[in-house]
Amino acid sequence: MTDAAAIAENLAAIRSRIAAACSAAMRDLESVTLVAVSKTHPAEAVAAALAAGHRVFGENRVQEAQAKYPALRAHHPDLRLHLIGPLQTNKVKEAVALFDVIETVDRPRLAEALAKEMARQNRSLDCFIEVNVGAEAQKAGIAPNDAADFIAECRSRWKLRVGGLMCIPPEGQDPVPFFMKLADIAAQNGLKGLSMGMSADFEAAIACGASHVRVGTAIFGARNPV
Repeated sequence: MTDAAAIAENLAAIRSRIAAACSAAMRDLESVTLVAVSKTHPAEAVAAALAAGHRVFGENRVQEAQAKYPALRAHHPDLRLHLIGPLQTNKVKEAVALFDVIETVDRPRLAEALAKEMARQNRSLDCFIEVNVGAEAQKAGIAPNDAADFIAECRSRWKLRVGGLMCIPPEGQDPVPFFMKLADIAAQNGLKGLSMGMSADFEAAIACGASHVRVGTAIFGARNPV
C-alpha cells in the first residue's frame, strides 16, 4: 500500500534540503529542478507526489512509464517526464511520444533515431548527453574526451535540442570530482543543464552546479524488486 502522507513528508524534506544546499552554494532555488524518480514504484505513489504538488518525474524504462503515466497525465497535463535510463533504438518511437526530456543520449545511432522520430511526430524534446565520467566499461555514456565532438554532431547534424549533460559517478567514490568534470565539459560547450546527483549525493551535486537532481529512494522509499 502506498503511504501518501509519507511521500508528501519526504518531498517536503527533500525540497528543504535542496533549498539549504542552494543557499550554501549561493544559488537561486529556481535554478535546481527536482526529478522524482518513480521507477519500480506504482502509479499510486506518483499520484501521491502529484497531490503534494510535484510535477517532474523520472523513469528508467519506456515500458514501465507507458503503464503508469498516460492516465496520470490526463489529470495533470503539466506533468513533465524524463527518461533517465538507457534507451534502445527499437523503443525510440514510444519514448518520443511519452517523454518530455531524454537524458540518456549516448551514441550516434540513438541521436539519429531520435531526430528522425521527433520529425515524424512533430515533437521537439530536450535532450541531455550522457557522459561516462568515470570511464567505466560497464556503463553507457560518451567518453569525456569525445563529448565535445558528439555534442557538436548532435547539434549540427541531427539538430537535436541539446539542453545539457547527465552522469552517474562511479559507486563508492567521492562524486565531487566527477560532478566537476561534467560541469567543466558543459561550460566548454555552452551548456547550462547538468543532471547529476541522486538521493545520496544531490547536495554535493548542487554545490557543483547541478540544474537537475534525480531523487527516488529518499522520496518513494526502497525500490520494489523487478
